Amino acid sequence: MQIITTHRNTDFDAFASVIAGTVLYPDAVPILPKSLNPNVRAFLSIHKDLFETRSADEIDFNAVTRMIVVDTGNWSRLERMDDLRRKKTDLEIFLWDHHQNQCDLDPAWACHEKIGATITLMVREIKKRDIVLTPMQATLFLIALYEDTGNLTFSSTTPEDAYAAAYLLESRADLNILSTFLTPAYGEKQKNILFEMLQSAKRTKINNLSVSINTVTIKGHVGNLSLVVNMYRDILNVDAAFGIFMHDDNDRCIVIGRSNVDAINVGAIVRSMGGGGHPGAGSAMLKAVKPKAVKEWLLELLSGNQQGSVQIGDLMSYPVFTVTADTTMEEVGQILKERGCTGLPVVGEDEKLVGIISRRDFKKLRKNGQLQSPVKAFMSTPPVTIDPRKSPMEAARLMVKHDIGRLPVVKDGRIIGIMSRSDAMTYFYDLLPD
Repeated sequence: MQIITTHRNTDFDAFASVIAGTVLYPDAVPILPKSLNPNVRAFLSIHKDLFETRSADEIDFNAVTRMIVVDTGNWSRLERMDDLRRKKTDLEIFLWDHHQNQCDLDPAWACHEKIGATITLMVREIKKRDIVLTPMQATLFLIALYEDTGNLTFSSTTPEDAYAAAYLLESRADLNILSTFLTPAYGEKQKNILFEMLQSAKRTKINNLSVSINTVTIKGHVGNLSLVVNMYRDILNVDAAFGIFMHDDNDRCIVIGRSNVDAINVGAIVRSMGGGGHPGAGSAMLKAVKPKAVKEWLLELLSGNQQGSVQIGDLMSYPVFTVTADTTMEEVGQILKERGCTGLPVVGEDEKLVGIISRRDFKKLRKNGQLQSPVKAFMSTPPVTIDPRKSPMEAARLMVKHDIGRLPVVKDGRIIGIMSRSDAMTYFYDLLPD
């Protein structure tokens, strides 16, 4: 048995390198530490079913013959690997790392080079083997590369990092997703603009919601204006905030919006202005416009019926396939395999929802004989459900809060559909048809 693992407080480069390891070593089991960078944890909350991993307590270390370590070369940074460290013999260690710190793993094989990110080293090998990446794999790898190289601006960045980024973009990595999970820098320019906005801040009530629209003239290039708007909204404690940023050297205008309520769909608003985004965030670039006209335009759009936006009932998958509480785990496993799904609702004799069974629940089985046990012994309860009239944003919040991959959609006590992570991603990544 071989495993892939990385350091505590796992950042995107470490996590992406673990996943890249599963691409290069298909039989290896990915092991993640329990301590994760908050950005990585947020990413996994939505994409867990696409990147399945295990924890150290699920592994029989006596069966491990090879350990592949990524993004660190030190035993002290590995989590709960002391049993393997004591094993010494009969353990082969492979290392992938871009750090130049002293290594004490004594690897049998190593790719240990000074470069911007470990993922760059692994992308090199993936490209060499002509392995085709999925768009989500390419996106994750690009997030990692950008985080560790500061969007290719850190002094440690090499030409190969840039080549790797280009290759991942060719592999259909989605740049729109990167900004959602990478925390941008906040510098002097951003601070000055935020201070100026706060000095002239005004709140407006629209449909019983608090909104602030602010106009600022900017000089030259200023990055991370979306961060400024987000902080502005948080400080004012309004439901939604919009920044209208006018360039002093031309007639260009950038509109950036942020919302934390379902009733204001920023993505829909800025799409009406020719831009794009998601329910909670979006932007648009306008030319030959006056700030006053843009503000009036925004107010008109905000005054419209925001509740008419997409609801769970528009996105859910149906009809729903269910299993009874007395179905054996072996039968459920076969159904999951045949239907290619990751989980199923469990109903009682009266067709009432009593739980959810997922692939992850199979990790609770310790003996083969338990495969004949009824699903009610291993299903997750109580089931978290959602009303079909709720918004996709509310569904995403519930998935993150409860760390689940699917939500039964219930109306009048009956299951009418399922909202899965993939359904949510279809919406949030703008894959819905016009």
